[in-house]
Amino acid sequence: MRRSDLIFVFVFAIILCVFLPFPFLVEFQKNFLYNEGYWLLTSFLKFAVLASFGEAIGLRIKTGKYTAPSFGLIPRAVVWGFLGITIKLAFVLFAAGVPAFLEKSCGIKGIVDAMKMKDIFEAMDKGAGGLRLLAAFSISALMNIIYAPVMMTFHKITDTHISDHKGKFSSLFSPIKFSKIFPRIDWFVQWDFVFKRTIPLFWIPAQTITFLLANEYRVAFAAFLSIALGILLSLAAMKGKK
Repeated sequence: MRRSDLIFVFVFAIILCVFLPFPFLVEFQKNFLYNEGYWLLTSFLKFAVLASFGEAIGLRIKTGKYTAPSFGLIPRAVVWGFLGITIKLAFVLFAAGVPAFLEKSCGIKGIVDAMKMKDIFEAMDKGAGGLRLLAAFSISALMNIIYAPVMMTFHKITDTHISDHKGKFSSLFSPIKFSKIFPRIDWFVQWDFVFKRTIPLFWIPAQTITFLLANEYRVAFAAFLSIALGILLSLAAMKGKK
């Protein structure tokens, strides 16, 4: 293990501690970190920090280093922050809309109430554990089928845009040339690996767990999952080079 690896692990451990239920952090977590009143800012920060760690790990896997001149870790973090806001919006929309659809259009009675319960443990105590599990799986499946491919493709486009500008912060203020970047995406890898494999085999099961949790913890859990996304996307990039 290199010195850079030790530093990386140390910094990540400190960040991880912020999310753990230590007594001296309870007020901070209650009043800010898990406070829905600050969802816009906290969603941005959670994904900007944690997803960027995933990007850095992915780069380490590909190149042996956590950063590179043209990588643009800061611009990528900003993009992840804004993606985090859209992910939070998707969580709210799908968590409300999918159970309503299942109850009203599919006749699954009680599933809306099961999703309104705090978490899977409360649902189980009230005899609605099965409904909560069905709701969580359905939300995750539809969100990952409808929203995730768009988000992942946009993320790929912004990564390419940042790389084209040699990782400079000014890339955030330059127009993205979608028509030129789109044909450069390796659509075989994007479909065969990122969409066809990671969505059903990893993201749908993982996000099912997300919707079994209490609402205030979902974005934080998803942000930690974004570390896995960074690793998976790096593996996809390596696969595309073979």
